Amino acid sequence: MSVASEKHAQSGGFGETVKVVIQALILALLVRTFLFQPFNIPSGSMENTLLIGDYLFVSKYSYGYSRFSLPFGPHLFDGRIWSAPPKRGDIVVFKLPRDNKTDYIKRVIGLPGDKIQVKHSILYINSKAVPREKIGPVTLDGVTYTQYGETMPNGVKYKVLDRETDGLLDNTQVYEVPPNHYFMMGDNRDNSTDSRVPPTSDGVGYVPFENLVGRAEIVFFSVDEPRSALAVWKWPWIVRWNRLFKVL
Repeated sequence: MSVASEKHAQSGGFGETVKVVIQALILALLVRTFLFQPFNIPSGSMENTLLIGDYLFVSKYSYGYSRFSLPFGPHLFDGRIWSAPPKRGDIVVFKLPRDNKTDYIKRVIGLPGDKIQVKHSILYINSKAVPREKIGPVTLDGVTYTQYGETMPNGVKYKVLDRETDGLLDNTQVYEVPPNHYFMMGDNRDNSTDSRVPPTSDGVGYVPFENLVGRAEIVFFSVDEPRSALAVWKWPWIVRWNRLFKVL
C-alpha cells in the first residue's frame, strides 16, 4: 500500500468513527427526549418507596410531551401533545412550578377538581378518608417511623411513612385542585415538601399538567448513600442488589 493510500485509509477510519459517535449521540438524545430519561433520588421524601441513591428510568411518553420533555425546556409551544392524564397513585417527575427548572418526584394524590385534606395524619380525598393499614415500625438514619399501607380510590396500593400523628403537615386546610393541575405528596409524609406547602413558602403547590416530565417506571440501579455510583471498585459492597430492576 502506498503512503497516500495508507493516509486515505486512516482518514476514512477516523471519519467512520466520528460518524458512529454522532449517530450514537443523536440516538441517545432521541431516546432521552421521547422515550426514557434517567433520574437519581437525592432526598428521602419518597422513602421507603424510593431511597437516596436509587437510579430510575422515567417514561417520557406516558403523559404526552410538553416543552419540559425537551432538554433545557425551551418555550417552543404551550400545553401538551398526545397527552394522557396521570392516574392517582402514579409516581411522577415534574418541574417545580415556582422555577420551572428543578426536578421533583412525588406521588399523584389529587386530580383536577378534587378536594384534598389531611387530618391527624389521615389523608382525605373529596371528604372520604383514604383507607390505611398499619404495617409496623421502620427505622431510617436513626429515626423511627410507623409504616402504613394506603389504598387509593382507584385501587392503587402503596406504603407511606409517618413519624408523628400530628406533625407540621398532618393537619391541613382543604385544598381544591384547580383545572389542569395536580396535587402531589411524598410517601415520607413528615419529611416531604410537596403540594401541602404553597410556592410562597418555598413549597410546591399545585402542579400544572404541562410541568409533568414523566412517570417513574423502574429502579435500574441503587447504591447505599452517600456512596458514589462511579466507585465501580466498591460495587460488591455498596450496590443494593435487591433493588435492581424494581418495578414501581
